[in-house]
Amino acid sequence: MSDDNGNPFALINLINPKHTAVVVSEMQRGVVGDLAPAVLSPLTDAVTQTGLIDSVAQLVAGARSAGVQVIHATLQFRPHRAGVKVVTPWMAVVMRSPDYLLAESKQADVVPELAPRDPDIVAKRYHGMSAFAGTDLDMLLRSLDIRTVVFTGVSLNEAIIGAAIEAVNLGYRIVVVRDATLGVPASFGADMLRHAFAMLGPVVTVEDALRAWSNG
Repeated sequence: MSDDNGNPFALINLINPKHTAVVVSEMQRGVVGDLAPAVLSPLTDAVTQTGLIDSVAQLVAGARSAGVQVIHATLQFRPHRAGVKVVTPWMAVVMRSPDYLLAESKQADVVPELAPRDPDIVAKRYHGMSAFAGTDLDMLLRSLDIRTVVFTGVSLNEAIIGAAIEAVNLGYRIVVVRDATLGVPASFGADMLRHAFAMLGPVVTVEDALRAWSNG
């Protein structure tokens, strides 16, 4: 992609810090970190093998330095699963334990390497499959005059594809950072980036984003 300043779709313009937010999807201790259950081992193994946490940390550090708003989109559940209906096979599996990912628990925390810091925002979700479901994320982005959302984190299988489509439906431009996201298996993630996300917005690298912010 060209960085021509005259092109409104050029990355340097598309992710201008003045109107861009980085949304970090579900990078939590109970999802990708040390407190994730065994049923999520395909995901946690992929996170370890790819060095995803370090890649997301690099992107987030660059975003903060450039003045880009960082939003941590987290999933957690109320006690007794209030407000949740188990309507998918995935939910049926991960919610077998009544104590999994309870609100305010250690499992619900963002992994230490990405721990929120001022002025980061944590957008908590209590049900649904993506960051916009039943949350104030859209209102929050609009209040900050955000026009472009950069997605990073997990996973391309569900949460990120869901949030990306919702973001486009709501009128946002989106960018997906290929080496700071993943899907499982890896071949599926690659196909999603190539055949789904590329239809919604640019698919870039961490280096691409950092270069655009440094040149902006």
